[in-house]
Amino acid sequence: MTPVEKFAQEVRENIRQLGEDADVQALSRIWVREIARHRYAYNFSWMGRPIIQFPQDMIAMQEIIWQVRPDVIIETGVAHGGSLIYYASLLELLGGDRKVIGIDIDIRAHNRAEIERHPMSRRIQLVQGSSIDDTTAAQVHTLAGGGRTVLVVLDSHHTHAHVLRELQLYAPLVRAGSYVVVFDTLIEDLPADLIHDRPWGPGNNPRTAVREFLGVNPRFEVDSSIEHKLLITVAPGGYLRCLRD
Repeated sequence: MTPVEKFAQEVRENIRQLGEDADVQALSRIWVREIARHRYAYNFSWMGRPIIQFPQDMIAMQEIIWQVRPDVIIETGVAHGGSLIYYASLLELLGGDRKVIGIDIDIRAHNRAEIERHPMSRRIQLVQGSSIDDTTAAQVHTLAGGGRTVLVVLDSHHTHAHVLRELQLYAPLVRAGSYVVVFDTLIEDLPADLIHDRPWGPGNNPRTAVREFLGVNPRFEVDSSIEHKLLITVAPGGYLRCLRD
């Protein structure tokens, strides 16, 4: 075994042990619950734009992108555009004609202006429309192109019905070895008082949609090793690895 292989084996064992440590897992869930009260995810930016994600999840996304080397990343939910720019900057390092497609029902003018004037904008294509509208989905499928390696990130409207429909529309673009990443599955475990002003909550959220989707889509499985090593994540049970074409 080479030193590189030995280190990788040590890391895998660390992750396995973390996944089996019930106390650490419970403490992590408590920590995530409490920082949610302070809108922790709003504290960070990437190359000047608010990213509204946990740094831990963005490290996981970097690992996935470097491993999968996607030609196209599709993200539903644009907001300030920070995550689009983050993904575009990683694709810039990979080179070629790779691109990010960002979908949102309402791309606000000031956010669009900031995204379009950013140095990474040449790798970003914005699509305004509901991510679950058939016309929007058809447009995105065309932009993604056939036969390309696609990574899908779902982070828009967080109700069960909406996320399930996104999975049905965009998961078919993903092939073996790539991922569909569903953010904000942690809603299932949050106290109702944290989300009282939203149409989603415990029992109606991305996590419940993922469970239903996996029940009828054996092409995908939860890559639990990612959440085990992160400990702090908005996407428990949401890193879905594609097993076969």
